[in-house]
Amino acid sequence: MKTQQVIFVSFLPTAAVKDDSKRGHYREKIKGYMDRAEQIKAHVNQLKEDGKYHEQIRIAEDATGYSYEALFKPYMSSLLTEVWVEDPYIRHTHQLYNFLRFCEMLLKASCKVKKIHLLTSQDEQADSSQQSSALAELKQSLSAQGLTLDLQYSSTIHDREIRFDNGWIIKIGRGLDYFKRHKGRFSVGYCDYDLRQCHETNVDIFHTKHTKTL
Repeated sequence: MKTQQVIFVSFLPTAAVKDDSKRGHYREKIKGYMDRAEQIKAHVNQLKEDGKYHEQIRIAEDATGYSYEALFKPYMSSLLTEVWVEDPYIRHTHQLYNFLRFCEMLLKASCKVKKIHLLTSQDEQADSSQQSSALAELKQSLSAQGLTLDLQYSSTIHDREIRFDNGWIIKIGRGLDYFKRHKGRFSVGYCDYDLRQCHETNVDIFHTKHTKTL
């Protein structure tokens, strides 16, 4: 009985030492991870300060989970008040609905966007009355929500770009028109664009302190 007691007592300090050693090891690892995270954050902030920040998101063919909310929300801080959209293809019905959804996303966000600038082109090959009447209706509807839509047309615009006045610039290869056509009015993804399949495209994200002067 005494021998068992001696063995038991002598074992406790060894286990305690091992546990303390493990705790110290894990504490050091966690501290290392936190220090690394702070270094990465500082590096990203410096790149943003220097106007050199660049991130690319690749949307694969038939991918889902890329609604406007999912794509743009990480860059919509509380400082966001003004947005510039340059997209030559806000012409046809589905493209006009895409822009409407984009505007609705801005209205629902926690930031207080007060003005949206849209620069697009008119379709010379078709009757542009649908485009102009739809955008006029949207402008009036947004105004009732306290949001101004500044609409301009260009016959030479080609590139697609979205700029936020908090410094973020998002360039989507296909502009806002990267969703595939729905498979039916009662198919999954008809209403919820997180479930809608996408065309393959790249999204390039930059940051600059001088967005308004671009």
